[in-house]
Amino acid sequence: MKVLFEDNHIIAVEKEPNVPSQADKTQDVDMLTMVKQYIKEKYNKPGNVYLGLVHRLDRPVGGIMIFAKTSKAASRLSNQVREKVFKKKYLAVVDGKFENKKGTLEDYLYKDERNNISKVVNKQKKNAKLAKLDYEVLKYNEVKDLSLVKVNLHTGRHHQIRVQLANFGHSIFGDQKYGTRGKGKQIALWAYELTILHPVTKEEMTFKDLPEPVGTWCILK
Repeated sequence: MKVLFEDNHIIAVEKEPNVPSQADKTQDVDMLTMVKQYIKEKYNKPGNVYLGLVHRLDRPVGGIMIFAKTSKAASRLSNQVREKVFKKKYLAVVDGKFENKKGTLEDYLYKDERNNISKVVNKQKKNAKLAKLDYEVLKYNEVKDLSLVKVNLHTGRHHQIRVQLANFGHSIFGDQKYGTRGKGKQIALWAYELTILHPVTKEEMTFKDLPEPVGTWCILK
């Protein structure tokens, strides 16, 4: 497991694609359990290890996750998530060429709990929630007709980036639910930057972690 930062209050790690953020019905090894085990072994801690899960990444998505090592840190980081102090940025390889290098997408999303998907709907629909993100095109590969984009989230809706980009005509390569290309490939979506205020020192901290430039991510080169 790749540890990006650790002190007495928080730990930032890289989540590999296809690893659940926390235990689910598959019973596959998950990040919460892995980080707990890492702490237990590193510090020879007896009994159960406390670790607070303050945010999640979709199972197929890789990138940075931060966990709280104390209940106080967990509470303060959770407040940062609610108050939108906690900021996440993503990289995605998507289908097609964008008309504009930068832009903002605003849609209303409805989560279909039964099928575990989200849809862009009219804002009048019951339980529809506003979803907003900014995008910036970093590179375009004309041969493969793929674009590398940076995404800055303003809201944290279910499958938000995947749904909004697909609705915009630029689905993420390898997205099995919403994509049009790369079926059977790993989804090219990565949480590469995360900014928080340290829960104790209040210092602004930014962590960065890029995916390896292999496979679809060769566009990073």
